[in-house]
Amino acid sequence: MKRKFFTNLGFLLFLNLLVKPFWILGIDRTVQNITAPGEYGFYFTVLNFTFLFNILLDFGITSFNNRNIAQNQHLLNKHFSGIALLRLVLAAVYFVVIFVAAAIIGYDSKHLYFLVFLGINQFLISFILYLRSNISGLFLFWIDSSISVLDKVLMILICSVLIWGNVTDGPFQIIWFVYAQTLAYLLTALVALLIVMKKAAFKRLQWNTSFFLSIIRQSFPFALLVLLMSFYNRIDSVMLERLLPKGTGTTQVDIYAKAFRLLDAVTMIAYLFSVILIPVFARLIKDKSPVEGIVKLSFTIIFTISMIIAVGSSFFSRQIMELLYIDQVHEAHNVFVFLIIGFIPISVTYIFGTLLTANGSLKALNLMALTGMAVNISLNFILIPHLMAVGSAYASLATQFVTAIIQVAIAQSIFRFTINWKYIFTLLYFAVGVVVLNWFAVNVILDWRMALAVAGMASVLWAFVLRLVSIGGFVRLMKEE
Repeated sequence: MKRKFFTNLGFLLFLNLLVKPFWILGIDRTVQNITAPGEYGFYFTVLNFTFLFNILLDFGITSFNNRNIAQNQHLLNKHFSGIALLRLVLAAVYFVVIFVAAAIIGYDSKHLYFLVFLGINQFLISFILYLRSNISGLFLFWIDSSISVLDKVLMILICSVLIWGNVTDGPFQIIWFVYAQTLAYLLTALVALLIVMKKAAFKRLQWNTSFFLSIIRQSFPFALLVLLMSFYNRIDSVMLERLLPKGTGTTQVDIYAKAFRLLDAVTMIAYLFSVILIPVFARLIKDKSPVEGIVKLSFTIIFTISMIIAVGSSFFSRQIMELLYIDQVHEAHNVFVFLIIGFIPISVTYIFGTLLTANGSLKALNLMALTGMAVNISLNFILIPHLMAVGSAYASLATQFVTAIIQVAIAQSIFRFTINWKYIFTLLYFAVGVVVLNWFAVNVILDWRMALAVAGMASVLWAFVLRLVSIGGFVRLMKEE
């Protein structure tokens, strides 16, 4: 199982690292730079508003389905047609709710126009994730990995034509960016749908009220978890726009979006771990096999990666923002230095939260998420009026650490992992060493690019010295069945 996890994770990371950096740094960053001031912030606010109600599109079905299919693959044929129809019903509910909520908080016609297409995009993303949960639940990780980057490949092609193809007369419009996403998501959804329909021997959609109610009842705890986590992960920009004066709020969201973009990008690495881990954990737990080995392996890898990226990025945050953006660089740097440290607890969450989800420990996870939401919203209300975007960064960082610590504590109480103090101190030595190496690099080496590269390579070497990473261990792992 370790070899299966490692090889499939490697392929998934390879594809995503091949495609998504160009999407983030080449396309998304360019759009942020070439659109009029405040336009990307406007788009980012409406986008995050649609995320707040995203649970209505899914109702926890994807998380439930991934775990369920991994443990009972024969249920795909029975469940697919009913769940597909149920998701269409939920989509109708979602659109009613987001437009009612938009009217309540005072969104104008421009907000509502964007909301139509961004809402469609959210439906398509949610549907793609559901289709992928069936594919990964069947342990078809290579197919799932390919689909995971298909939408970004299509968006790169479409946006490249719009930005650099000289096919338009005027300047690039942010709504074109939204249209490109809609087309790319639609094509990806069709490809994934055809694959799942073939695997499920699909014939027709079936309306079954008792089945719908059964699925909703079983997936409700997952739905509540996603809802609560969406609020504490995505409400920052909405609160920035609403709590600050008109104009100031949009500008601060622009700044926050610049800093958040890179955090969102590197978080994808941790998310990819969870894509592979949830069916692996679910199968191990069903078979009553030990999970401690795979937990330690995955946590060691992601902790090493997150420490190197987060600490290095925070030490060189100003230079990174200057490299990426044209304006609001100083303000974005002040936000980014705190947001990127949050990558460390976020990575912890993607390991232990996934383990607890696979185990069905939803009550404990929902209490954790409720705590996180309360912390985040309270801190945002207190900090935003005084510190604006930086205040939201403080709130986000505090929330991520609180929720990560709670999840580790819950996992320990349930699984009773062996407490290996030598391993724990090794992790601490590694963390301190990474900080020291970056401090020396930033103060000794004049060229910041060289300093960042040296600090990164030295940190990797430090991981080898402490045997967190081992070539011999990798070789033994690949020989395991």
